[in-house]
Amino acid sequence: MSQASQMSRTCQDRAVRVAAVDCGTNSLRLLIADVDRGAGTLTDLDRRMEIVRLGQGVDATGRIASEPLARTLRALAEYSDAIARAGAVSVRMVATSAIRDAANATEFVAGVTEILGVAPEVLSGDEEARLSFAGATAELATVPSARPPFLVVDIGGGSTEFVLGATRQVAGMSVDIGCVRMTERHLHSDPPLADEVAAATADIDTALDQVAVKVPVTQARTLIGLAGSVTTVAGIALGLPSYDRDRIHHARVPAAAVHQIAGDLLGQTREQRAAIGVMHPGRVDVIGAGALVLDRVLTRFGFADVMVSEHDILDGIAWSLCQDA
Repeated sequence: MSQASQMSRTCQDRAVRVAAVDCGTNSLRLLIADVDRGAGTLTDLDRRMEIVRLGQGVDATGRIASEPLARTLRALAEYSDAIARAGAVSVRMVATSAIRDAANATEFVAGVTEILGVAPEVLSGDEEARLSFAGATAELATVPSARPPFLVVDIGGGSTEFVLGATRQVAGMSVDIGCVRMTERHLHSDPPLADEVAAATADIDTALDQVAVKVPVTQARTLIGLAGSVTTVAGIALGLPSYDRDRIHHARVPAAAVHQIAGDLLGQTREQRAAIGVMHPGRVDVIGAGALVLDRVLTRFGFADVMVSEHDILDGIAWSLCQDA
């Protein structure tokens, strides 16, 4: 029996401890969880995130710079220690937009393999969308207000993934309008100037036109938003004094509130944004762009609100370790 078949059989019989690592353009995240496919449960043991900004400058240079690479590998070494202590029996790491775009991605792959003992998988945009969709929708059968089909929108640092489906993905697309990329391309002033915001908006809208051609978004009944830009906007909308994952998960934020918050963030200085209670320090300089992407999605596709999910590609990676072989 193959190792994959053995893992699948074990997942059917009992909970299995797995580790998922997601390396994006802006953040490096870890999930250690017990997955019981028979019971349909995923139980968090350790979920953490570091802002490493691996994709810093990649849009302009096409290469990963030495300092962001070093930051990322240092954080990964801490994750590797946590995985070993937890006794995870299977580990999967994926890398997304920044690595897809970098000419020197082999340096990253070599460093990860040495530290973690497994090579990172550089996902295509479609693969990234599939895992994000799986992670965000696995539990929605128990949420009455979440009506399928779902449009899952994952706003990352370098790209944003769109995937439409009910229990399975039926259409998806990745476009290069992540919060880091839009900030580096357009939002240079503090606060951004009106013409900078207009240029970012035009860039985002052009990408959304492409999405509308490929993904039948009008079929969706529920918009689900993932990742740090979305959860931060939700925390602001809820008036939270500090980040509260449980309060944010499955909160619904009206389109009008998203529009107001995006405008406020883009009109604030870096110092003003840093003072917001739910704001992670590593998101201060890119949150305006991330909120703008979310606002344009709601406006372009006519959704009344967005359901915010704290379950995303990390959960999809963990579930993938217990799929049928």
